[in-house]
Amino acid sequence: MERKRNFQNLDLSNAFLFAAAMSDPITCSLVLELILDRTMGTVMVQSEKSILYSSDFRSARLDVYISENVRVDYDLEMENRITDKNNLPKRSRFYQAQMDVEALKPGEDFSSLKPSYVIFICTFDPFGQNLYRYTYENICLETGAPLGDGTRKIYLNTKGKNSGEVPEGLVSFLRYVENSTDECAQECGNSVIDVIHGRVKALKHSREWEAKFMTFEEWVKAEKQESCIFGEEKILKLVRVLLQDNRLEELSQISEDTALRERLCKEYKLSDIV
Repeated sequence: MERKRNFQNLDLSNAFLFAAAMSDPITCSLVLELILDRTMGTVMVQSEKSILYSSDFRSARLDVYISENVRVDYDLEMENRITDKNNLPKRSRFYQAQMDVEALKPGEDFSSLKPSYVIFICTFDPFGQNLYRYTYENICLETGAPLGDGTRKIYLNTKGKNSGEVPEGLVSFLRYVENSTDECAQECGNSVIDVIHGRVKALKHSREWEAKFMTFEEWVKAEKQESCIFGEEKILKLVRVLLQDNRLEELSQISEDTALRERLCKEYKLSDIV
C-alpha cells in the first residue's frame, strides 16, 4: 500500500511520471506549445526511446512534424538533480550531437539534418539569473549574428521570478510541475494545464503504470547496489597502485577530489571509477 501511495503522490517533476506522461503524443504537443509558445504540428514519440525501453527512464526523445512538413527533433528531459547542474551544458551538447548522428543516414548530405532542440525542465535555477526560461543558440561572437545551424538549447527553471517576461501559461506549467495536485491545476485556471493534469491523474490511477513504477524502483535500487560494489572494487585497485608507486599525497586526496580521482583512473586505465 505504501508503494501505491508514493506513486499516486508523485509530482510531474518526478522523472518516471514525466516520461510516462510524455509517452502520450497529445500531452507532448501541449507541453511543447507551452514551452515554445507556438502551435505544434503532429507529434510522434519514438517508441524505442519511450519509458519502456529507456535504460535511465529520464528522457523522452520526440520527433515532431510541424505545419510546414519540416521534421524537427526534440529531446525533452526532466532534471531534478541539482548535483548535475554544472554538467547540463555539456550534456545538452552530447544529446544534440547524438540526435544528429541518429538522424543523418549514410550518404546523406548535411543539408538533410533537421532542426533540433534540447530542452531541460529543471527544478532548480541552472544559471542563477532567476529566469523561468534560458534559451541558447550558436552565434558569431564578433557580430552577434546567429550561425543558423538549426540547433537550440532551452533550460526551464521552476524557481524563476520574471513572470512578466514569459507567457503566463509557461509559468503556470512550471508551477504545476512541482505541485501536480487538483488544487494547483484549478488555481492555474488554464485549459491546457487541465488536459495535462487529466493525463497525470489517469497515469496515477493506472495499475499498469503503478506496476511499471514498482519495477523501475526495484531496478534503480539494484543498479545502485551493483554500482556501489563495482565502485568499491575499483577504488581498492586505485589505492593499491598508488601505494605501489608511493604516491601517498595523491592517495590522501582521492576521497574528496573527484577531478584528481578521474585523472588517476585514466592514467591507470581504471576509467569506470566515478
